[in-house]
Amino acid sequence: MRVLILGSKGQLGRCLYDQLIKTDYDVVYASRADFDIGDLANLNENISLIRPDVVINASAYTAVDKAEDDHQTADLINHLAVANLANACQRLNSWLIHVSTDYVFDGTAVKPYCEVDMTNPQSIYGKSKLNGELAIKRSGCKHIIIRTAWLFSEYGNNFLKTMLKLGSEKNELSIVSDQVGAPTYAQDIAKVIKIIVLKIIMRKALSGIYHFCGDKSCSWYEFAKKIFEQAKIKGMDHPDKLNAILSDSYITKALRPSYSVLDCSKLEYEFMVQA
Repeated sequence: MRVLILGSKGQLGRCLYDQLIKTDYDVVYASRADFDIGDLANLNENISLIRPDVVINASAYTAVDKAEDDHQTADLINHLAVANLANACQRLNSWLIHVSTDYVFDGTAVKPYCEVDMTNPQSIYGKSKLNGELAIKRSGCKHIIIRTAWLFSEYGNNFLKTMLKLGSEKNELSIVSDQVGAPTYAQDIAKVIKIIVLKIIMRKALSGIYHFCGDKSCSWYEFAKKIFEQAKIKGMDHPDKLNAILSDSYITKALRPSYSVLDCSKLEYEFMVQA
């Protein structure tokens, strides 16, 4: 079983390395330095040479606010490159495991989003990710699309590490309290992907879209509060004061969903995993 991981130096890519290093799969780890998925011809050539049984696409353009002014790059990486990758997988009869986002929804729900709920992205980033999903489905390749949210880990740039850095520099922080989601540990989703790969080997996987996120929902403010509670216990620097503010007081270029908790029951049932 040959597995190709794209985006191997990113947050999720590094967690996938931690989870798959102990398997006997022939895993090819490819970072942007190895080949750029935005170079469509080069991507096709590399996929054809490697001939993977499973491709895990952990690469993405994730600069949500920057994407509002950089439509072309966001669309290239999150849509056109994904379409190219899916078509290559279809030609090679390879499986594609692709990681998508809660930002495909508009955030107006009052209960966790299911896979069949209507998508309505409010940002360029969200639209580019949705277009990538649609391109995968159009390609006809065997695929697992995993929508996730609020990733954090010991690697890369994420909310947890940003809070710890700011908490060591400032005595007072103001954090948005009216955006609710479910923080997701990247090692957990990497473990789920490992299980999915095994199901693919066993021929017990069905193409489709699945949701996976943490099992506790909270606001960014509540997440930050918990981070600093743990930091205090561990003797780490933390701010003396944490203020809850509304989104209107913290203007960003891109609109964020005010509610983006995901219903993970389909994935839990199909792959026998627990969120």
